Amino acid sequence: MEDKEIKNDREGERLPNQQELERELSEYLSKKYGNRIKIISPFLFPKSQEDETEEGFTGEGKESHTSFDMLPEELEAFLDTFVVKQKHAKAVLATKICTHFNRANYLKKFSGKKKSTGVGMIKNNVLMIGPTGVGKTYMIKLIAQKLGVPLVKGDATKFSETGYVGGDVEDLIRDLVYEANDDIEFAENGIIYIDEIDKIASAKNIIGHDVSRTGVQRALLKPMEETDVDLKVPHDAVSQIQAIEHFRRTGKKEKRVVNTKNILFIMSGAFGDLADIIKKRLQKQGIGFEADVRSQEVPWEILKQVTARDLVEFGFETEFVGRLPVIVVLDELTKDDFVEILKNPNNPIIVSKRQDFRAYGIDVKFQDDALIKIAEMAAEEKTGARGLVSAIEKVLIPFEKHLPSTNIKRLLVTPDLVDDPEDTLKSIIENPDSPELLAAFEDMRKKELEDIIGFITSREDDFRHMSGLDMYRERREIIAELYYKTTSDINTAFEDFIRMHKEVKQEEELLSDKLDVKIIFDESAIDSIIRQAIEAGRDPGPYTFYLAKKLEYGLKLVKDRSGIDEFVLSSEAIINMEEYINGMLKKYYREHFRTE
Repeated sequence: MEDKEIKNDREGERLPNQQELERELSEYLSKKYGNRIKIISPFLFPKSQEDETEEGFTGEGKESHTSFDMLPEELEAFLDTFVVKQKHAKAVLATKICTHFNRANYLKKFSGKKKSTGVGMIKNNVLMIGPTGVGKTYMIKLIAQKLGVPLVKGDATKFSETGYVGGDVEDLIRDLVYEANDDIEFAENGIIYIDEIDKIASAKNIIGHDVSRTGVQRALLKPMEETDVDLKVPHDAVSQIQAIEHFRRTGKKEKRVVNTKNILFIMSGAFGDLADIIKKRLQKQGIGFEADVRSQEVPWEILKQVTARDLVEFGFETEFVGRLPVIVVLDELTKDDFVEILKNPNNPIIVSKRQDFRAYGIDVKFQDDALIKIAEMAAEEKTGARGLVSAIEKVLIPFEKHLPSTNIKRLLVTPDLVDDPEDTLKSIIENPDSPELLAAFEDMRKKELEDIIGFITSREDDFRHMSGLDMYRERREIIAELYYKTTSDINTAFEDFIRMHKEVKQEEELLSDKLDVKIIFDESAIDSIIRQAIEAGRDPGPYTFYLAKKLEYGLKLVKDRSGIDEFVLSSEAIINMEEYINGMLKKYYREHFRTE
């Protein structure tokens, strides 16, 4: 009876208006969080939220980001241009990741509103095993970038079953939505990469529930397979305020969830102690591997024999291992591999140093013998490719500090410079215009250019497949110029060339409406336009129109005298306009008088 009366009283109560509601919320939030959070009215929401329903975001009306069509060999070829060694790992990752996203895209076409489509589907979640500094994180970042999917990286040691910093493992899913610019459909086709996963294997000396290890494995089980993750969480004050405002505006409860069915999970770790377990199993089976794996040097080859059973014995739950069907073991890197990494024009270590010095207008080149010495320094650190970064920084920091304050605009990294940076710096400052040094720098510039062209040549089948464009010496040189100008990687330089080529062709189609003559550029003319646009620092599209206008008057003269109304121009017309027009007119007069 008393409850009924209270209910009736509440029903007759006047509901607070917006200002009163905001005041009450502000007072509550001020007590709980201090002055860090305030209610600001009106709230501004993206237009797409107007179409929300109680069922959440439908994604209708949005441009789809999930039309994946890349083939495994294409992705593997892309990785080959960046990652040294790891042939098996690149092949497996490229195959299984491409298959995952292509299958998701295939199922999406037939699913419609059917919730049953894909139920029980085994995801190609990946476990990567390998020592530090072999490129595990680097490869995943490259893959996500190439596929154009959102990526979130987490550290397994920062999680616990009950949460970390007020959150839990599901916060990775929410971070993925943030990386996808709040596009839920896009986030549902992303990648979550968790490093140091070996650190959450259950400790063998702990009896009972280990929330920091086994608990995390259990917390990851549902997201790794399929679950709905609510984006609105109690510990997120902002999401709570947004939900209240949404209810005030629409009178409906907001339900924003992310389904993890198509989110790919990739785990990685060093797993040093796993070698002991594998060796014991192999010895019981009468297989070799008699080396003592308890030494500080882990025999990484033995880890390639890993099975699910070994991972369970290592300390992982059976269900957790079952959700990681793809296991990839990476190779340890040697000094020779470090040299190959440094010589690869796509490697971010040398590219980053070029950018550092280019920021001060300084061009830096590396002699091969100097790279070998830097690789030796890195190998001594035993930290994989990370050692290359510290080694090269140690060598070049004195130059990066002092040269920007001078007029020196060239730096040649030699073996002597690597051995004694301070003395070499003093010598360069005292004699910056040394003929020997300038000659050596120029020789290195020419050699580096040929190396870049050689690299492009080795990958030109992939480039031709990507663009449908023919490759030849002139085109390789232009791509090399773009590489140097932008100090990026070869793939980016090639993509820039394709973009510029398209801009010229698009402008060509518009010229007939802008000019009194019809102009068509052959491939050699397009190359010349792109080269001149690069040198002039201009966009190829507008630059194409600028050149065409310069040619228009002369071509119109030829048209009026000869009746020709369509001109196919070669590089000769772009490089020597006046000679080209004069040649056309002379040719017309010779033919005209001959016929008379």
